[in-house]
Amino acid sequence: MECRLDIVAGYKEGKSYVKNLYVGKPFRVVSVGQRKSDNKLYQMTMTSSPGILDGDEYVLNIDVEDNAALQLQSQSYQRLFNMANEATQQLTINIHDNSSFAYVPHPVVPHENSNFKSKASITIGDQSQLIISEIITCGRKHSGEVFKLKRFQNLTEIYHHNKLVVKDNILIQPDLIPIESIGILENYTHQGSLIFFSTKTNVEKDELVNNLFEVSKNHTNIEVGISALDDNGFVIRALSQGGEAMYKYFLEAQDLLWEL
Repeated sequence: MECRLDIVAGYKEGKSYVKNLYVGKPFRVVSVGQRKSDNKLYQMTMTSSPGILDGDEYVLNIDVEDNAALQLQSQSYQRLFNMANEATQQLTINIHDNSSFAYVPHPVVPHENSNFKSKASITIGDQSQLIISEIITCGRKHSGEVFKLKRFQNLTEIYHHNKLVVKDNILIQPDLIPIESIGILENYTHQGSLIFFSTKTNVEKDELVNNLFEVSKNHTNIEVGISALDDNGFVIRALSQGGEAMYKYFLEAQDLLWEL
């Protein structure tokens, strides 16, 4: 089943707003920023489905027009169910000039025999910024499903002026890649990535990296490493034995970066 979501964030009279919205089953989108006073747009995606099923094709298109700021939130953990074949997702994000977009969703839970392939294609304009993350759990840990998925892949590509500036490819395939090996996850069961990329000229990248590393020390049971990019951006990698601590850290990182 094709599951489609299209959202356009516009800017008018000093405020960001929902200029256009289309949702197909099982999606629903609601506003969650009514108490915010920063004139930015806050939306939450909700779904009537218990998770992603075999044969599902998720197609998400997000357009953030000039001067607009959109923060997209998720409702709950995303479950990937048992699959005979596979499910896919295509996420397309277009961030125009002087705009901001952030998406820090809840962790993904791949069930036994799930097979999921996702691709995010992102374009970013001048004087703009992007915050996007992903947390992958080992599965239903307390049900004995530790990395019993078939395959999980998420490819993220970020373009600026038609030039590829960031490419990140996450692949988990237990029958091909020994998850517990040295240099992979070893004794950890959860991994996460947060990408921050900015084309603003006033971003102090090194200061942000240091601040976020110090913030990570306040979160127990999580190991964090931050790699600076050539341009104004960086990638946070995190490892843990649970998803909640990592998710809370990513939310705190988002709060810090969102105010830039």
